[in-house]
Amino acid sequence: ALSKMEDSTRARAFRRLQQTVAHLRTSLVSMSSASTNEYRKELLVVRKELLAMIQKLNCNPILVRLAWHDSGTYDMKTKSWPACGGANGSIRFDMELGHGANAGLIKAVNYLKKIKEAHPIISWADLIQLGSATAIEHAGGPKIPMRYGRVDTVTKEECPKEGNLPDAYPPFGDGAPSAGRHLRNVFYRMGFNDREIVALSGAHTIGRAFKERSGVVPNGYGEDTATKFTCPMHRARADKSTGVGMPGGKSWTANWLTFDNSYFHRQNDTKDLLWMPTDQVLHKDESFKVFFAMYAKDKNLFFSDYAKVHKKLSELGSKFSPKEGITLD
Repeated sequence: ALSKMEDSTRARAFRRLQQTVAHLRTSLVSMSSASTNEYRKELLVVRKELLAMIQKLNCNPILVRLAWHDSGTYDMKTKSWPACGGANGSIRFDMELGHGANAGLIKAVNYLKKIKEAHPIISWADLIQLGSATAIEHAGGPKIPMRYGRVDTVTKEECPKEGNLPDAYPPFGDGAPSAGRHLRNVFYRMGFNDREIVALSGAHTIGRAFKERSGVVPNGYGEDTATKFTCPMHRARADKSTGVGMPGGKSWTANWLTFDNSYFHRQNDTKDLLWMPTDQVLHKDESFKVFFAMYAKDKNLFFSDYAKVHKKLSELGSKFSPKEGITLD
């Protein structure tokens, strides 16, 4: 029995050593095989390719969701990396993609795989966050002052535990008695305040929910269960051209491929638009509703606040090489 325990201890120690060596190798490769300037040039090329892909596929929302779910596992109380979770590229592993909250995100990972294969020096963590920021801007949203140079996790064992992301409906996974308490539990864990929670929630101005993914709506993939806003001929894009990518699902807003402040206008179409308890609480809670009303009145204020908090979200739990990061603009 003692021998088995010793073998198990040695095996765990060896796995930890392998992970440490892999992290060192990843860090060294990212900046030894490509200087900072070369990496920046590669990122600029990747950004153009992402723009072309988004323009063709109308995949803005799922790229934003992928980046949020990679970074949204962060726990500021955990000081070691990558155990703290966050924007480290771990969501590319099947283990994490298998989490209930990540249903359907394999589609976004597959979109990015082609670009990753063509530009192997770009980390997954950077590619995911660049995809999201590019998607926001393409949809008419603010330009986000992003930093790049994130180091990837390298093994599936480094994926975070399941249950770190917000639920749409009760019963909430953290045991919270209300939607407001649940949102605060999740976002306070990451270091956000009430104003930042409301600003981040405004990203629901783009995107849809699907029966096959979150399961919170009866509307699934395809035209048969599409709403008038998610059918093929609806003009939801910021440039007003037709095309919604795959039809179906249910959106929060009418023009769900346009990033603006319409989420805060609470469009009263309960049949064709989505509004969940975690949305409703934002305009009813005494603290949240102050910021909700501010953003409804002032799109520029929303854009300014959103750009800051998106940047903050994109850097949660990230290890940068070089430490100061790399900017593109």
